[in-house]
Amino acid sequence: MAFFGWMAVVTFLSLFSFSNTDMSKIRIPYSDKAVHFVFYCTAAILGCLFVREHTRGRTGIKKTAGTMLFLLMVYGTIIEVLQSELTTTRDGNIYDALANTTGAIVGIWAINFLFSRKKQLKWKQ
Repeated sequence: MAFFGWMAVVTFLSLFSFSNTDMSKIRIPYSDKAVHFVFYCTAAILGCLFVREHTRGRTGIKKTAGTMLFLLMVYGTIIEVLQSELTTTRDGNIYDALANTTGAIVGIWAINFLFSRKKQLKWKQ
């Protein structure tokens, strides 16, 4: 459930306007790209753990990771299109989509590393 809650937060924050809040006064160059990266890195990790938990490990981590990466890339692209089409204060940006994808890739890499590391530790025991 953490995955779906996280994605709800990501969706809300991606489509909500912060132009009339104190947040709009904070100006850090490219900070939005870092936020996109963290959102999708976290989503990739939570998504893979969600699938692994609900399939009880029957789905291999590589297949799960590949599917999750694809889904997050599509979702991130859809969110960017929705920002440009449905909001007046946000715009879709190819660099945001690239930050989304990069975050998802790093999250997938982290999950693959975590699970491959566990396998290596089991072999040593």
